[in-house]
Amino acid sequence: MTPSSPTIEVTDAASFAAATGAPSQAIADLERYRSYLIEWNEKMNLVGPATLDIFWSRHAWDSAQILPLAPEALTWADLGTGAGLPGIVLAILGKDRPGFHVHLVDSLAKRCRFLNEVVSGLSLPATVHNSRAEDLALTVDIVTARACAPLSRLLGYAQPYLKRGAQALFLKGQDAASELEDAARTWDFDADVSPSLSDARGRIVRIRRLGRGRKS
Repeated sequence: MTPSSPTIEVTDAASFAAATGAPSQAIADLERYRSYLIEWNEKMNLVGPATLDIFWSRHAWDSAQILPLAPEALTWADLGTGAGLPGIVLAILGKDRPGFHVHLVDSLAKRCRFLNEVVSGLSLPATVHNSRAEDLALTVDIVTARACAPLSRLLGYAQPYLKRGAQALFLKGQDAASELEDAARTWDFDADVSPSLSDARGRIVRIRRLGRGRKS
């Protein structure tokens, strides 16, 4: 049975800082990132408009919660990053860590233009890749994704990264259990599931080993 979520309520910059220990400069960068989202969302569909009013819980805190799950990790790849979630948030929080770097991967050119503007404007330790995730030969510590694809398909995108030694931390919603069951029909993997700290319905799926074919 999956444990109930020990949700930590985050409603604004102050409660985000309390939950994460983020310094004032990171909070300022997150405020600027939110401004970028508001501006660009008028031109293209980056995030649901209603979620901008709950930015600190829905986007910032939801993304930031995975960072302590891999405290030693310095290199990350965010697959199908879209608006930069969780990757931009991770890059902001890891900005002052020597060697920290986030690869933001998205196949849509117009989203990559947005991401490049944010990365440049905030001087983030991040690289934007306008590419399909499975076509890149990146070696990273952690591969992550949020609202990218069902797990059975997401594992296909992540497989090259795990083959090169990465682990995966995927932010999933209330259907995580059924997605795991479905993925197990075609993939052989070891998974741990943790409750989300930002949403009682959410789950974080860690994949440590991945291969093709159902586990016997």
